[in-house]
Amino acid sequence: MESKRTALITGGGSGIGLAIADRFIKAGIRTIIIGRDAHKLAAAQQQLGENCHPVTHDLNDLSTLPGLVRQIITRFGPIDILVNNAGINMKKEFQEVSDEEFDNILHTNVKVVFALSREVVKTMLPRRKGNIINISSMASQYGIPKVIAYTASKAAIEGMTRAMAVELSPDGILVNCIAPGFIATDMSAKALNSDPERKQKVFARTPMGRLGDPGEIGDAALFLASDQASYLTGVILPVDGGNSIGF
Repeated sequence: MESKRTALITGGGSGIGLAIADRFIKAGIRTIIIGRDAHKLAAAQQQLGENCHPVTHDLNDLSTLPGLVRQIITRFGPIDILVNNAGINMKKEFQEVSDEEFDNILHTNVKVVFALSREVVKTMLPRRKGNIINISSMASQYGIPKVIAYTASKAAIEGMTRAMAVELSPDGILVNCIAPGFIATDMSAKALNSDPERKQKVFARTPMGRLGDPGEIGDAALFLASDQASYLTGVILPVDGGNSIGF
């Protein structure tokens, strides 16, 4: 019964998060999107319709997360699907990255994912069912220059996905991860358009010869959250036009 399920998507106001929300809502899943930018979330809700519920919250304040999850469950009922999509990136030469900058990216991309997942899992365990989808990156599949903190954070996400899956799947909670390739979003356009050499490299080593569409990540997330994926857990799924195996 798709219509009875509730999903929570972090960073759901734009890019990949918005595309996942769009696919979920079209499949009849009630979808809560969390982000820091109320205007962005309001615009997303307008686009996605009444099955989309925006919640403005800064997830970086870890101490507020237990209360946030309680509040969401009081308002919407149990969370069936959690998509940990929110993340930040920074392009900088390795030796120029400060401790603070490194810590900042690991905080948002790793600690928030852990702390939010922990609180949601506590509410999934008594029901012995749940679905968690983490979002990784090509940066964890191979070395990409000038994104050391982001790379470390996404490698951590893939390791955590496996560890979570092994520990939680016996209790009915499936945990998987999508590793998007180079997807046509505002964030990637900014990165690639300012760096023609990198842009050329991306296209040259992507066998399908194009950037991915955010909706294609949305389709993969909907599949992982569906009954069709009921025997899948601990998987890192590259959705990348073959980029990770390209030469």
